[in-house]
Amino acid sequence: MPRDIQQALDQGAMSRFQCIAVAICVLLNALDGFDVLVMAFTAASVSAEWHLNGAQLGVLFSAGLFGMAAGSLLLAPLADRWGRQPVILLCLVLVSGGMLLSALTRSTLELGAARALTGLGIGGMLASVTVITGEFTSAKWRNTCIALQSAGYPLGATVGGSIAAWLLAHDGWRSVFVFGGVVTAAMIPVVLWRLPESLDFLIARRPAGALQRLNRLLQRMGQAPLAALPAARAAQGGGGKLTALFTGGMARSTLALWAAFFLLMFSFYFALSWTPKLLVAAGLSAQQGITGGVLLNVGGMLGGSLFGALAMRLPLRGLIAGSMALGAASMVAFGAVTGALALAFAAAFGIGIFVFASMAGLYAAAPAVYPAAVRTTALGYAIAVGRLGAILAPLMAGMLLDGGWTASSLYYAFALPLLGAMAAVLALGRRAAGQPPAALAAAH
Repeated sequence: MPRDIQQALDQGAMSRFQCIAVAICVLLNALDGFDVLVMAFTAASVSAEWHLNGAQLGVLFSAGLFGMAAGSLLLAPLADRWGRQPVILLCLVLVSGGMLLSALTRSTLELGAARALTGLGIGGMLASVTVITGEFTSAKWRNTCIALQSAGYPLGATVGGSIAAWLLAHDGWRSVFVFGGVVTAAMIPVVLWRLPESLDFLIARRPAGALQRLNRLLQRMGQAPLAALPAARAAQGGGGKLTALFTGGMARSTLALWAAFFLLMFSFYFALSWTPKLLVAAGLSAQQGITGGVLLNVGGMLGGSLFGALAMRLPLRGLIAGSMALGAASMVAFGAVTGALALAFAAAFGIGIFVFASMAGLYAAAPAVYPAAVRTTALGYAIAVGRLGAILAPLMAGMLLDGGWTASSLYYAFALPLLGAMAAVLALGRRAAGQPPAALAAAH
């Protein structure tokens, strides 16, 4: 984005229009939180009805995550070519369709396919939502708003988990998927009405009517309109191309980000996917298992919000690394007290606080490392690499359970990748020290 426009947005107060755009992004991420974790909430009921073993259940968990990885790779880069808003609308259609189809399935194969379709939409949407949040916030509030947007994920999981528990008790597991599909579809007109196109996209890619669209957005934010589009910069080329992430001195930062996303999501999605089911396996009821999963996400809301507040005052790199270390400690603590109801709930709450805070930090740090024309592509690929870890984790956990591992030993093992992610974040901080100021704002 040209410096004068960027300065005006960075230094000015956020308008009502900008606040509404950020609020919609929070809501979209909240829907993602429910849509992703609906399988965790319904796992015990599906497993009981279809008599599934650990490996089969792991496949169902990973099917949605596989779709998310594909969406990050295939759909997210399209946002740097078509625009953020059109890709978000396409993804909402895919998510709502996948959720509704899930309710109609009669076998693990059909449910796995429907979950993959749902994941495709979720994976394609997340990068665009994060980029829009960053581009429509002032410098003072940027990291905080991105962290709050990330906190929408556990918000959706928490509220959705409570609704899921009621629906499971009254109408069965299929009703939970119907609810998710209908609520997701309801967001389509909201996005059409109030979620703007990216300013950076309009300037960098110059679609038809770009100047008029740009001026409408600037006026709604209380900024002066432009007489002509700013001069394009050659450095903004390469939208949607993987090679653009490894040029201009970005290769090492890209690899460090990929490692951090992979290792964090490896532990993150193990805890999110398996915690309700493992609590039931440890002797708690299905209702108590869902309560444990909800508490994990309540902790996530607190962690994401607290991280956003601290990000205004403390170095971002240190906050992320510290959150990852404390997340690993919480995983170990959970493994030690799995069978004790009160202590297990407290440990699950701690996992939610620190693991979600770590994720919020990575999403805040990643976009500003890259120029606007490759920003969604860059975040999409980073998320896709992370999804590979997310896919492997539930599968591996299911196979280890079938092989005789206890719930405690699984949590001890899955704490270790968080320490590896912490090392990658610290390495990213050192490498970003040679980046231009825009990158430093996120990395330090």
